[in-house]
Amino acid sequence: MALASERGHDGQDDGSIRLRLDIAYDGTAFRGWGRQPGLRTVQGVLEDTLATVFGRLGEPPTLTVAGRTDAGVHALGQVAHLDLSPDQRAGLSRSRPRSGASALADRLNGIAGLDTDVWVASSSIAPPGFDARFSAVWRRYEYRIADADAPRNPLERAGTLWFPGRLDVGAMDEAAGGLLGLHDWASFCKSREGSTSIRTLQEFSWSRNDAGVLVARVKADAFCHSMVRALVGATIAVGQGRLTATRLLELREALARTSEFKVVPAKGLTLMEVGYPDDEDLAARAEQTRAKRDPIGERS
Repeated sequence: MALASERGHDGQDDGSIRLRLDIAYDGTAFRGWGRQPGLRTVQGVLEDTLATVFGRLGEPPTLTVAGRTDAGVHALGQVAHLDLSPDQRAGLSRSRPRSGASALADRLNGIAGLDTDVWVASSSIAPPGFDARFSAVWRRYEYRIADADAPRNPLERAGTLWFPGRLDVGAMDEAAGGLLGLHDWASFCKSREGSTSIRTLQEFSWSRNDAGVLVARVKADAFCHSMVRALVGATIAVGQGRLTATRLLELREALARTSEFKVVPAKGLTLMEVGYPDDEDLAARAEQTRAKRDPIGERS
């Protein structure tokens, strides 16, 4: 079974193909997404597994990801892509029980085993022009907090911050909504040489779910390093009565890190979804993003 037409992902008739992977993982035991020597990372685990699958078919493929999550951050909707050579493509076509692009998820999950903290939900042929990182138009995260008014569920402890006091979710939600828009978020990001902290915050809200757990929903075109966790920490300070919504705006405009709020731990943060434009706009979006995005990438 052929994986697609003979046209490769770059528009050349070379027999190559680009695949999209949709990935979920429990970030507790990972040192983040990006491969690091001697450390267990999501990229490292997946690329080592890819090397097992394609080890006899040339240089193993590498992954390009939508957003490189930090140590301890979880994901339910992470997206990555990889490029297969003609030989790798042919070898995948012979996979069983399923053949073609969808077989890769089966192979990766089969090698990882059932008791694994990373799971490839699906593998599929990427549309022409697709780039997991540069074609993305937004990323959406959630942060979960069980404060003194919420149940402490031990089964959800790996993905929920247990907070010792009571938080005013209404004040937090009001302050979060006032931060939306295109701004320089230097006050909420770890500084990285050569990177930009200008981002568009498209959604930021707080509410309690049916169990009483506080859930932040945060969506932006991209995030700079520690931005989500800093935004959560700042609005927690509002929920405690230590900061006002007006003060958060003043801190943002100061363009400098502050000790008036704390960056929260990674354990409560989950990458929920990555958004992409219609297929015909993927290539244009990728080119537009490459022209303005810093080389270091998005970090949560």
